[in-house]
Amino acid sequence: MISKEQIAAEYQLIQDEICAALEQCDGLGHFEEEKWERDGGGGGRTRIIENGNVFEKGGVNFSAVHGQLPHNVKKALNVDQEDFFATGVSIVIHPNHPLVPIIHMNIRYFEMPSLSPEHEPLRWFGGGIDLTPHYVIEDDARYFHAYLKSVCDSFNHDFYNRFKTWADDYFFIRHRNETRGVGGIFYDRLTASEGLSWESIFEFSKTLGRSFIPIYTELVKRNRDKLFTEQQQLWQYQRRSRYTEFNLVYDAGTKFGLETNGRIESILMSLPPTAKWVYNYKPEAGSEEEKTISLLKKGIAWI
Repeated sequence: MISKEQIAAEYQLIQDEICAALEQCDGLGHFEEEKWERDGGGGGRTRIIENGNVFEKGGVNFSAVHGQLPHNVKKALNVDQEDFFATGVSIVIHPNHPLVPIIHMNIRYFEMPSLSPEHEPLRWFGGGIDLTPHYVIEDDARYFHAYLKSVCDSFNHDFYNRFKTWADDYFFIRHRNETRGVGGIFYDRLTASEGLSWESIFEFSKTLGRSFIPIYTELVKRNRDKLFTEQQQLWQYQRRSRYTEFNLVYDAGTKFGLETNGRIESILMSLPPTAKWVYNYKPEAGSEEEKTISLLKKGIAWI
């Protein structure tokens, strides 16, 4: 059976691969690394890229933490144990170009020791990847979803539809009645009871992690050299405000990090460097901005 140490080591390798590939894609920016330790157990590597050719701000973070869960987190997870171990890689990239999308990915593993020797530890995998275009380019959305479906289908033909619906429901800004972007896939508490072995589920997690670079570098290449206007840049800042609202109000990873004494700078690296909240903004009828708003809905069949 795979160990938590093996999982953490593989996630660190994925972090290394993604950072190297993003630096090559950007051509200017380089990641700065800060290693940190968590009061209570464990730590991680925060890597931030800023002011590159394409990437205005981005983070590719690895963590492996352990300790005791606060009571409110135990209640939220519906578990009785207190001791836990969690490891994962979390990525958010904010480009400087309004036609290059924001992207987020997370792969993670969670484990709690058994309360009795005759039972297995409580353990599961979670993760997902979702795309938040400032302007929804339908061909890009179709490419993104087709790639994710191919990843899912190589492990289980039920995964894509199930995890896409989960992403639509999860990445939903309820107070705005709109999705954060064009969705993707999202899953949690994935275990060997899903018809796959622990080794296969771990392979799925790693394959998803390694899908990030081919997906995102293709989307960057398609759009980075397009001209854009000041009005489009202002719209980008407006859309970033929606991203910020979701992460601060609804995001489960943000809440978990804050409630388990995580490193604040690493948790909040997902926030954009610049965002704007324009009062009661209404896009012009027939505009590309209005079209984007019309496509921020659950249940769109992109493929």
